[in-house]
Amino acid sequence: MAIPLDAAAAGMREAMRDTVKRYSLWYLLQGVLMMVAGVLALVYPLIASVGIVFLLAWVLIVSGLVQAIGLIGARHVPHFWLQLISVVLSIIVGLLLLRQPEGGLLLFTVLLLVYFLVEGMAKVIFALTIKPFPNWGWVLASGGVGILLAAYLFANLTSISEWVLGFLLGIQLLCEGLALTYLAWRVRES
Repeated sequence: MAIPLDAAAAGMREAMRDTVKRYSLWYLLQGVLMMVAGVLALVYPLIASVGIVFLLAWVLIVSGLVQAIGLIGARHVPHFWLQLISVVLSIIVGLLLLRQPEGGLLLFTVLLLVYFLVEGMAKVIFALTIKPFPNWGWVLASGGVGILLAAYLFANLTSISEWVLGFLLGIQLLCEGLALTYLAWRVRES
């Protein structure tokens, strides 16, 4: 039974390698954009922290309004009232975040923690999948950085200051951007 699983895993790795080669230009572009965003977040950590809260607020408001437009004329749809409550809550939470962005920083901290953890695990799995590629270890290391940042945030959840969030986001974006750029560059050369 181990032979078919090994063959399936090898096939999946080969498909992933082909995908990375085929789309190496997109990985390169993504890596460069992530590095630029990371450097900006490191230089302006407070702006990055508050900016994410404002972005989240507007996403909630716009998605609530779009959902509300979708509910016009749908009173007979099952669970209409539940959807309507969702619309109202989305808009109210968005407006509250716009009014008091510092209150949204705790929410942002939790979201960032989840992002770091999921992104870190995804990069570790991705790195192990493309393992024979040159410099796959850089992607693995960037995943490790994400997991470590998530652990740091979790350990210091109640005492995180506003600028630390933007700074940590900058570190994560810079590490991932460097790893993806280096990997894509090496793949394009080979």
